[in-house]
Amino acid sequence: MVAVAELHVAHTADLDAAAIKAGRALLDDVFDDMTDEDWEHALGGMHAMVWEGPALIGHASLVQRRLLYHGRALRAGCVEAVAVRADRRRCGHGAVMMAALERVLRGAYDLGALGSTDEGAPFYAARGWQLWRGPSSALTPDGIRRTPDDDGAIYVFEVAVPLDLTAELTCDWRDGDVW
Repeated sequence: MVAVAELHVAHTADLDAAAIKAGRALLDDVFDDMTDEDWEHALGGMHAMVWEGPALIGHASLVQRRLLYHGRALRAGCVEAVAVRADRRRCGHGAVMMAALERVLRGAYDLGALGSTDEGAPFYAARGWQLWRGPSSALTPDGIRRTPDDDGAIYVFEVAVPLDLTAELTCDWRDGDVW
């Protein structure tokens, strides 16, 4: 008998140690460059996790950050650590997880943001995420610094604030990859 996939949405605080361990293990399996900082970025918010019986086959999280836009510090829901096990891709699991996180975005944030790989970009664009075409920066301990390597990989989801996709967008500071 094949196990049925089941979505579970919970805050980091409500996940048990086994679920947190399974999330990190899945991300380590899917991404060859997963770091401790990358995992840290996925914690402290909402997790959408797809389980087939006891096996975790999909993970995505939504964490709060501040993005500076036109002189305002906006409350942004940032999507992090999106992964589906290789043998379960193209079955709709990513869409189910993103729909759950986008529901939270619409009810709690000014906008959504994420950094995408070239492979993931068509998936996010088809869901209504828009490519940020303006310059990106980070508010570092030394002030605002451009992050040109991230230009062309940042996607936003309009919620409460109309966005000029060609303006500058600045993220708050964090260790590891800032975007």
